[in-house]
Amino acid sequence: MMKISVVIITYNEEKNIERCLRSVQNVADEIVVVDSFSTDHTREICEKFGAKIFQRKWQGYSHTKNFGNEMASYDQVLSIDADEALTPELEASILKLKAKSTGGIYSFNRLTNYCGQWVRHCGWYPDVKIRLFNRTVARWEGEYVHEKLAFEKSFAVHHLKGDLLHFSFASLGDHLQRVNRYSDLAAREMLERKTGRLVLKMILSPLAKFIKSYFFKRGFQDGFHGLCVCTISAFDVFIRYAKAIQMQRERQ
Repeated sequence: MMKISVVIITYNEEKNIERCLRSVQNVADEIVVVDSFSTDHTREICEKFGAKIFQRKWQGYSHTKNFGNEMASYDQVLSIDADEALTPELEASILKLKAKSTGGIYSFNRLTNYCGQWVRHCGWYPDVKIRLFNRTVARWEGEYVHEKLAFEKSFAVHHLKGDLLHFSFASLGDHLQRVNRYSDLAAREMLERKTGRLVLKMILSPLAKFIKSYFFKRGFQDGFHGLCVCTISAFDVFIRYAKAIQMQRERQ
């Protein structure tokens, strides 16, 4: 039977981590947690589930996830965030793979819970993620916000049935706080890429984002929460460019 190492990175995730750990305990042959010195009860909760815990100073998403993969005992890795959980259907899909000893690279849909409601439009679903893979041929890349798996060569990606549940935003205030936090990182990334015409993009891109997500991606079908998602997502685009322009001027 194929063995799987579940790798999770954490920092002050006591509100989420138990739900995550319970969802993977039937598919995991080991659970590896890389914790950036949490000050809450995250570590104690992980210990109750028998996780191998490595405490490490935060060095960014890609570096931290790659370190977790290196600490895993098995080549087949399931990478999952602390605020995520497997549905029973996705769990069953992974168990079938284990029984067949079928390693490889697998993707599945991610479904986000927003202020207590599942968002199925707005461009948020299906949010396809590759999270089950062989660590010997894959590595996380990206210095700022959007870490991605990079592969040594082209591999077939197989899609599994079931959703990865994402308990992301508990409130509108939570969403706005994250926009403020992550937009700093995104702005730095823009400047590193030397993205041109920042002022023009700051004006046009938010409008395009709202039209696409609310009308073409049918965000209106998610009602009030869909409107909130699309509006704040457009603001997120605006503030990233605005911060990048501000940083650019400060450097000059």
